[in-house]
Amino acid sequence: MAEAAVAGRVRTANEPRAEGASLAGALAVLEYCARVYRRTWRGTMFMTFFSPILFLGAMGFGLGSFVDTSTGAAGGASGGGFLGSVPFAAFLAPGLLVATCMQTGAFEATYPIMGRIVWDKVYHAMLATPIRVLDIVAGQFGWLAIRLLLVAISYFVVMLLFGLVRGGPLALLVVPIGVLTGLCFSTWIAAFAATQTNDNGFSIIFRFLITPLFLFSGTFFPIEQLPAFLQPIAFVTPTYHGVALSRDLTLGTAELGPSMLHLAILIWVCAAGVVASSITFRRALVK
Repeated sequence: MAEAAVAGRVRTANEPRAEGASLAGALAVLEYCARVYRRTWRGTMFMTFFSPILFLGAMGFGLGSFVDTSTGAAGGASGGGFLGSVPFAAFLAPGLLVATCMQTGAFEATYPIMGRIVWDKVYHAMLATPIRVLDIVAGQFGWLAIRLLLVAISYFVVMLLFGLVRGGPLALLVVPIGVLTGLCFSTWIAAFAATQTNDNGFSIIFRFLITPLFLFSGTFFPIEQLPAFLQPIAFVTPTYHGVALSRDLTLGTAELGPSMLHLAILIWVCAAGVVASSITFRRALVK
């Protein structure tokens, strides 16, 4: 089994467990996740590679052609509304990149995490080796970062092929921003998943958190278009800050002050999620 191979890779002797995460242990957990993904990657092909093309084609260029016509953006002239001279597809694409990373990070932190704690007991088996709880947390989130990196790169390549990147070399930064935004959700949702014994709570997360954030955090239109009482709620979400920062980078409108604020909030949310996951994983795995 893959987990047995991983455990054997890090087993040394009957040495005492040190506090903190070890690089060897975290890499072993990451390797286990990669081995599992090697058997299941075909099921993720649609969301990772084909969904960007279909969604950008339908929403960006299909619906976008009508939006551009009404705002004057299609002809490059300054139009009305929130787009100005920016084609709707160029406005939408960075938002979809971040929103897809959010969705991927959220899903990867639900059933896979709870399954390895409750159903398969994979994490418990790892703890029978020199691997520690913090190794599991570090390795798991390291793998999630790689998964999100694949999604973000795929989306960014599609944006380049469609000519939707206007921000020069700085636009490449939307890839790590997408990864960071996805980790903001996967860390906190993994912390929640570690406390669950069934999957009933996951549907609530997707229905009442992920879907509203996908629709109302600036992906399809600026949050200034929302009712005044909803704008502060949207502003405090990681999705808004990831979308706003990515859009500024791809459109070439990024400014240092707002960009640093967006980045600081994303880093803070992600770091707090890692701490929360470390606590809940320990409670779930160490009795």
